[in-house]
Amino acid sequence: MSLVILISGRGSNMQAILEAGVPVSAVISNRPDAAGLEIAARHGVKTAVVEHRSFADRESFDAALARQIDLHAPVAVALAGFMRILTPGFVARYAGRLVNIHPSLLPAYTGLDTHGRALAAGVKLHGCTVHFVTAELDHGPIIAQAAVPVLQGDTPDSLAARVLAQEHVVYPRALRWLLAGRLRIVDGRVRLDGATGADAALVSPDDD
Repeated sequence: MSLVILISGRGSNMQAILEAGVPVSAVISNRPDAAGLEIAARHGVKTAVVEHRSFADRESFDAALARQIDLHAPVAVALAGFMRILTPGFVARYAGRLVNIHPSLLPAYTGLDTHGRALAAGVKLHGCTVHFVTAELDHGPIIAQAAVPVLQGDTPDSLAARVLAQEHVVYPRALRWLLAGRLRIVDGRVRLDGATGADAALVSPDDD
């Protein structure tokens, strides 16, 4: 019962997942210079590179990436700063097993510059969301969220740092749920079996 993590850079969420003891079969990057590859290797995790620039189009890259993933027969695939838009065919191949973490309280602030946009809007709460990946970017059934207050004097960088600290808590926890078979999608919403205590605090109240 393990997962494959996809990265493009340092992979701070990947590192948090590894340090939390979540079982990981392999870390795969689309960039050979991704610093996260060395971090994964230090944790004794297999690494591989499928360089997107070596392929003529997204479809051929995604096919090669899927072949590399499937060598490890993972229960789930986690995106951790993987900076590629995946094709609908790839997403469908791993439906219900492909997860991502986004630095906002979805459905608010999909896309980029989430922290600056949150500050510009004057929101009082910001945060992060772990969700199943669908063909629509930054959408898909929400698994868990963590919120932080927006403080007077916050900058995008200071707010990002506070959100990132929560990402490092909520992502490993959500992946443990998935690997343990505790997550179900019912009518487009995620249900967490046996949610109590701290687990219940990270899902909507009717998922307790």
